[in-house]
Amino acid sequence: MSERPELIAIDHDDYHAEHVGRLPDGRQFFLTAPFEPAGPDRPGGEYVALYVFDAMGNLLEAKIDDFGSRAAMNEEARRKKHQDRLAELGDVSFERIEVKPFSVDRFGLQFGLIVREPEDEDDVFAVELLPGNYMAFFEPWDSGEYDT
Repeated sequence: MSERPELIAIDHDDYHAEHVGRLPDGRQFFLTAPFEPAGPDRPGGEYVALYVFDAMGNLLEAKIDDFGSRAAMNEEARRKKHQDRLAELGDVSFERIEVKPFSVDRFGLQFGLIVREPEDEDDVFAVELLPGNYMAFFEPWDSGEYDT
């Protein structure tokens, strides 16, 4: 039987976890680019999200910027905001972080590392980075690895 996660490890890499690490004071951060897929009745959305956690993995702050739909988005403005959010953190080290699952509501959507409950006895817990579900974590929670 799968166990509900208390902490999720995310190892720094050159892909979706390129901008994870620590600030000099021990706080942890995750800078990422969530998205809401477009559908027949929704335009979708592109975002920049900066999550800051304390040393124990508790979410302290979520700064989420909305850039509209992928079709209408100003890619340069989004890239600049991403760079600005990273710069505002100051002197960081890119490294493994360990954070607690969390959820914040913005723009009518849930953002965060959100626990997906097992649907039946053969299913397992998962933690999905939403919106977009572009990173999914499974046991062991301390592996630092994710599926895309």
